[in-house]
Amino acid sequence: MKKVLIYLHGFLSSPQSVKAEATKHYWQQNHTEIEFVCLQLPYYPKEAQVLLNKLAQQYKGCQIGFIGSSLGGFLATYMVDNFGGRAVLINPAAKPHEVLSDYLGEHTHPYTNERFTLQENHMTELADMHQEKPLSPQNIWALLQTEDETLDYRDAAKKYADAKLTIEEGGDHAFQGYERFLPQIFEFLFPK
Repeated sequence: MKKVLIYLHGFLSSPQSVKAEATKHYWQQNHTEIEFVCLQLPYYPKEAQVLLNKLAQQYKGCQIGFIGSSLGGFLATYMVDNFGGRAVLINPAAKPHEVLSDYLGEHTHPYTNERFTLQENHMTELADMHQEKPLSPQNIWALLQTEDETLDYRDAAKKYADAKLTIEEGGDHAFQGYERFLPQIFEFLFPK
């Protein structure tokens, strides 16, 4: 069975982020038998949902693993809930429709320099995708660091309490030392 790894970056991030690049480097060195997909996600939730649904159809019948960081962790949970597979979440956004409401207004994307405006209807789109708990917690591993300056790790710890959960003291939203987990991440996503 074909294996596919889909990396989902966070809000205002990109495939050029440190974690995405670290994942790609590790994949190139160790797992090129797995197809690696890391796209620039749309800024708006509904557009991201449409893109991810198309990806799910494209890779139907494949063994799929997701790595999702921050908002990407929320999206990875949505994908596992709706299409199956396994996911590793890095400091995931448990309730992005609440957190991102502080970011309403115009933004310039730091990687693409494109301007976009986040509006209240986008929070509704996120809320429509939200589940209090993942439907298949056995297929999810959440990695959290307690000094995440963007998200309260306790929200994710509660949401993913029934999943595999690793909570490290200290760190930050970027998740310090992410690279050291990559061997175990690939083992979890694609068990022998």
